[in-house]
Amino acid sequence: MTDDVLRWRHDTPGCGHRNHLNNAGAALMPLPVLNAMKDHLDLESLTGGYEAAANRAEAITAVYDEIAGLVGGAPRNMAVVASATAGFVQTISSFDLRPGDAIVTSRCDYTSYQIHYLSLAERQGVIVHHAPDLPDGGIDPDAVRDLLRRHRCRLVHVSWVPTNSGLVQDVASVGAVCSELGVPFAVDACQAVGQLPINVASLGCDYLAVTGRKFLRGPRGIGFLYASDRALARGDHPLFVDMRGACWAAIDRYEIADTARRFEGWEFAYALVLGLGAAARYARAIGVDNAQRRAQALANTLRTALEKIDRVRLLDRGKERCAIVTADVQGWDANELVRELGSRGVNTSPTLRWYAIPDFVDKGVESAIRISPHYYNTESEIDQVVGHLAELAAQR
Repeated sequence: MTDDVLRWRHDTPGCGHRNHLNNAGAALMPLPVLNAMKDHLDLESLTGGYEAAANRAEAITAVYDEIAGLVGGAPRNMAVVASATAGFVQTISSFDLRPGDAIVTSRCDYTSYQIHYLSLAERQGVIVHHAPDLPDGGIDPDAVRDLLRRHRCRLVHVSWVPTNSGLVQDVASVGAVCSELGVPFAVDACQAVGQLPINVASLGCDYLAVTGRKFLRGPRGIGFLYASDRALARGDHPLFVDMRGACWAAIDRYEIADTARRFEGWEFAYALVLGLGAAARYARAIGVDNAQRRAQALANTLRTALEKIDRVRLLDRGKERCAIVTADVQGWDANELVRELGSRGVNTSPTLRWYAIPDFVDKGVESAIRISPHYYNTESEIDQVVGHLAELAAQR
């Protein structure tokens, strides 16, 4: 074990208790994140919530610098939101969609977004187009171009890394198509942030939504949204803009904030905000490119080992794959398998058919186990889960 890995694990109290391979669900938080939150809660308990926020105003402002630096943006383009899904909702509510307007998305977009699309179709007459995949998996940018030319498309939205697979979609190429044809482009980076380097300029996106709890190793219940200068200049703002995002200027008029704060709500759990800033600072200090190399190396080792186990079938597709490994273990329901591994001290998660219906229909499975290592995991932890899965597969 290298000195770096030893240091990262020393910073991560949970490593002493579990083999945590569920970083795509919620990663183990490092001590700087825990301490940032605990310190603020202590301050709130002693001085009051509003007073603690005022006392920590400089540190709270610095959070915007940290998250902006993480994705190559500027602080004025960053909004703190409750989750990537909350950022998505704020994004999509900024468009006054009418019957016949189209949204183009991918077959692998996150299940909550797929439900939102269906709700928009049912209630507002929006037409949803799922762009076809490339032969080896992932959205086809040329198919997106064709759809945009043939339909009245108001927005393209793509999940960079799906929740149900290690697939990495080519969002930069989709962004180039959207820029070419002048269609707003939004990216769900929920599973990408913290394990893939991000530069919003190279993606060409109008919006990028992020959660804190996954590979970024922040707390649950907090995330952020990037809104480009182009989106701000258009006047985009959510349907239900809050008093943090706008002011009541006259009896019949409101004025929106000139920054991405227009997408924020008034009320914040400031302990979580400071935890998010600490997570971004920690990730930047390690280097996301370093985290990517380490996590993907562990995932590749895992895939190679699982391929050798009878009755185990790997399910990940695409030219590029990340540190999420999904597999079908014959005879086992994924929920049951995850519970059994949990009883042996290994954290994983199930991914189910209704999370990604087109993808699961193509693969012919009802559920899959999702194993997601990160840079603080070890080779021996990979060996451990492989050994358990080989034993469990042989039982059925």
